[in-house]
Amino acid sequence: MSTHYIDIHLRPDPELAPHHLLSGLYTRLHQALVQVRSQDVGVSFPEHDERKPSLGSHLRLHGPETSLRVLMATAWLNGMRDYLRVGDITAVPANARHRIVSRVQARSSPERLRRRAMRRHGLDAEAALERIPDSAMQRLKLPFIVIGSRSTGQPSFPLFLRHGPLLSNPVSGIFNSYGLSHVATVPWF
Repeated sequence: MSTHYIDIHLRPDPELAPHHLLSGLYTRLHQALVQVRSQDVGVSFPEHDERKPSLGSHLRLHGPETSLRVLMATAWLNGMRDYLRVGDITAVPANARHRIVSRVQARSSPERLRRRAMRRHGLDAEAALERIPDSAMQRLKLPFIVIGSRSTGQPSFPLFLRHGPLLSNPVSGIFNSYGLSHVATVPWF
């Protein structure tokens, strides 16, 4: 259960765009969450705006106080502190609402989907094209962070994020190594 939080604000920098700094920060966070094997630290972006789309320049970490202390005791912020304003570990306000922050994946490559269908279902190229036309491509209009995965070795990719609807009650669950969940909520205030 997320009883505490830490606010991390990006400081304005004339040479680095906020989304580049946020991507670097989030990549380091992912690596630290893998390192400490955390499943109870979640993230949110209080300044996110799905209309722009933008995540803003404010990252909030949520979790039990002890888990946040373990995370902050690692060196994950080394080399970035000049670009950040890091708050203290603070108790979540009693009147906080809750929401799920999750990853959304688009079906953005019909060619890749066709190759997969050919491999899995034994289809030939013509049958796969008929089953999965180019019009099946899906484009997301959600904010994202460009990140690479240390756990899978996957090169940089856009990690699209959705802040779900506001809920009155928290929902327990686990967070992945990106601090995201399709079940567990984080406090929203």
